[in-house]
Amino acid sequence: MALNDTRRVLVVEDERIISDAVTYALRREGYETRAVFDGAQTETQIRAFQPDVIVLDVMLPGMDGYTILRGLPLERHYGVILVTARDDITDKILGLELGADDYLTKPFDMRELLARVRSLYRRLATAPVPVEEPEIIWGNIVLNQVQREARVSDEIVTLTPKEFDLAVMLLSNPGRVYTREQLLESVWGFDYLGATRTVDIHIQRLRKKFAAAHGEVNETESAVTEVFHTVHGVGYKARRAYP
Repeated sequence: MALNDTRRVLVVEDERIISDAVTYALRREGYETRAVFDGAQTETQIRAFQPDVIVLDVMLPGMDGYTILRGLPLERHYGVILVTARDDITDKILGLELGADDYLTKPFDMRELLARVRSLYRRLATAPVPVEEPEIIWGNIVLNQVQREARVSDEIVTLTPKEFDLAVMLLSNPGRVYTREQLLESVWGFDYLGATRTVDIHIQRLRKKFAAAHGEVNETESAVTEVFHTVHGVGYKARRAYP
């Protein structure tokens, strides 16, 4: 992700009191901010404002935060902090799986929000822009890191941002065993507060999607299962060779 020269934060929040407080606090920190009060206007404002970070509420009129996340491109220049009033870990995991970079639960301390924005901005600013290997090829699976596109035998496989990053990590280092904690830290990029079960869920989805691209009905009996291989009691690895 490449950042703009100015530090821009788009605040998508329908509660005016919260939106005003957040934008005021961000401006005092030196960020250029813009507020959006309707989820349906978010895409238009992203194109017009070109933010570095989006603070995105889940419960919005017009279009909720999860729907907005689903519609964001895989390759984007901005990060997303999801704000939810629900403290259920399932809601948070869903947001992360859909591509959010971090989450915050209402009510929150403004100092924590500012700290998370700063942390996310630093991560994005220091992320390497050039890709050393534009494509990772493993058998008939091709991961194009420039276009962030996955293909199996020239058929495009639609992956979420986290699914794509997880596949890249495993397939770029075939044979290396990763613990679930290592995968969470590397793919999600921060100290994850939820259960490591989210890695298992992502692996299952990768197997299912790649198996479907192979034309295989049951991913548990698929050759793709051998691609993303379970190392019992430890984590996962990619096979060294195509099965």
